[in-house]
Amino acid sequence: MAKRILDLTLTLTDNMPAHKLFQRPVIVPHFTHERTKAFNLGVPEDRLTFATTYMGMVDHIGTHVDAFYHVNPTGASIDRMPLDMFMGKSVCLDMRHIPDLGDMDVADFEAAEKKAGVKIDGHIVLLCTGLHKRHFPDVKVVWSNPGITAKATHWLADRGSKLHGVEGPSTDKPSDNLFPNHRVCRDRGLTHYEWLINLEELIGKGEFWFSGPPIKLGDGSGAPVRAWAELG
Repeated sequence: MAKRILDLTLTLTDNMPAHKLFQRPVIVPHFTHERTKAFNLGVPEDRLTFATTYMGMVDHIGTHVDAFYHVNPTGASIDRMPLDMFMGKSVCLDMRHIPDLGDMDVADFEAAEKKAGVKIDGHIVLLCTGLHKRHFPDVKVVWSNPGITAKATHWLADRGSKLHGVEGPSTDKPSDNLFPNHRVCRDRGLTHYEWLINLEELIGKGEFWFSGPPIKLGDGSGAPVRAWAELG
């Protein structure tokens, strides 16, 4: 059966917004076709030019997934985590009623689970707040995301969900430094995707297949991913 592939990945661009604690990326032309004309590659009747791009950035820019090592000094780095962890059955919960800098709590998850018609049992759980469409590319997006409470993170863990994903730079809101979601993820063996996009298109779709394989970055505390959903 033909499937629709929905890209959930933010395009990496030079100087794009990043988490409040991180430098913005540098992504610029390296070699250009014009410059490499002088290399005289190929043969006289069929010259070859090429282009390359320089990327200088931390491993938590754009659409990315956190390694266990990110918040746990004894946790696995991204290259040591099993690849099959980053794909599986998934559901998207509608959190668009949560305001900027609001809290996503257990009652919100329970109501959204019922509305989605999918009993969460080992699912990857994506959370659509509408944040990205409201603010990106304005830098305000970095200072506006809602957060997931500690109790709500435990709720996910209790239902066997090892992965969840959000729009914007963090699962924790930028207005304080308590990081309840990150701390519970550390303690319960969970992790998450940050800065997913196009989640509105998954509302009401029920269960679907999600894939978000990370770059195999040696000793990485996280890694950029190409994330997508497969819809029947």
